[in-house]
Amino acid sequence: MAETSNAQHVLKSQANWDALYFYQKSDVIYQLAFAFCERFIHLYKDRTRDQVIQAARSCKQNIVEGLADGVASTEMQLKLLNVARASLKELREDFEDYIKSRHLQFFISGEQRYADMLNYCRYHNRLSDYEPFFAQWTDEQMCNYAITLCHFIDRMMMSFLKKLEQEFITEGGIKERMHRARTGYRQQQDERLKQLEAELPRLKQALAEAQAEAAKWKAAFEDLKQRALKMYYSKEEEIKRLKEQLGEEKL
Repeated sequence: MAETSNAQHVLKSQANWDALYFYQKSDVIYQLAFAFCERFIHLYKDRTRDQVIQAARSCKQNIVEGLADGVASTEMQLKLLNVARASLKELREDFEDYIKSRHLQFFISGEQRYADMLNYCRYHNRLSDYEPFFAQWTDEQMCNYAITLCHFIDRMMMSFLKKLEQEFITEGGIKERMHRARTGYRQQQDERLKQLEAELPRLKQALAEAQAEAAKWKAAFEDLKQRALKMYYSKEEEIKRLKEQLGEEKL
């Protein structure tokens, strides 16, 4: 039966988020935000500290939760990934506000430091690529790198969301997949039933022919058996008679 190969799947494959560049960068941005707050934002005097850390954490955690929920619900996956983007935008705004309120400088296009930063953030995704600098960069550098990473993550997530959107349009959500799977299974069962019902008369005819052939062979066997027995008894009687004759001659 081809039920397994043709079956409609309800659950989607689990995404390996650790292999996705935007998740890797979101891990970097969370650790960078935490290190930044530890160095430059007072633990008790500035509530921005908690907001920055929570926004960075919300981005990373909602990516994980969204991709995990995507196994069953594309709709929930889209919602949670968009929540991650919203947290990311909040985080970027906090870093921009920090630069503005402290009268620091934004790295701008045309500067060598901007080109170096853009190139580094584009091709480096893992925490190990950035962590050695967390204790070295100034607050201005950390803010600019954080803002740039936020832009890259947002662009990558938008591309991913567009892909999910297209999948949702073409494949539907969990309810559609469940309906297709159930309908497909019922259709397979109906087709199998029709196939069996169509084969039944042929099998019945083949059985009748086999029974008739068996009866014929049984009759032939009985006839052969009777003739063999008759011949056996005849020979046995002949042997007995010959022995009796030989016994009389000796006398």
